[in-house]
Amino acid sequence: MNDGGFSTLASIEAIRPVFLIVMGVFLLLIAWRMSRTSDAWTARILLAGALLLAFGYSLLLPLYEAGVLEMYSSTRLHYQGSAAAALGWHIIKLVVMNIGWLAFGTGLAMHAKIFRSPEPVAHTPACSGRLAGNRVGIDGQGFRNFG
Repeated sequence: MNDGGFSTLASIEAIRPVFLIVMGVFLLLIAWRMSRTSDAWTARILLAGALLLAFGYSLLLPLYEAGVLEMYSSTRLHYQGSAAAALGWHIIKLVVMNIGWLAFGTGLAMHAKIFRSPEPVAHTPACSGRLAGNRVGIDGQGFRNFG
C-alpha cells in the first residue's frame, strides 16, 4: 500500500500556506472585533494594519511558498522570470508586512490607551495670607468660623 499521497498532504510544506492564510484571516477578525469598541482613529489604524497583514499572510506569503512568486536573493544571478519582478515583489512584501505590523501594533497600543496623557489634576489656589477664620467663598462673601 502506498502512503505517499497522505504523507505529502500532511507535510509541513503543505500545511504552511494554510497556516499563513488562517493566521491572516484570524488577525483581521481579531482587529475587526477590537475596532468595534475603539475610537475612530484607533479603529482605522488597527484595521489598516490588519488588512495589510492579512494581505501579506493570506496572499503574498502563500504565493511565495507555492513558487508562483520568485524569492529575491542578492547572491542569486539567474531567475526564471526577471530579476526586476522578483525585486519588486520582494519590496512589496517588505513594505506590506513592516507597515502592517507597525500600524497593527500602534492600533493595539492606542486601544490599550498607552499613548494617552494622564488627566490634569485641578489644583486648589494657595492660601492668600488671610486669617484662618476669615475665608472667602466662591461668590466673594466672607465665611466666619463659628466653632
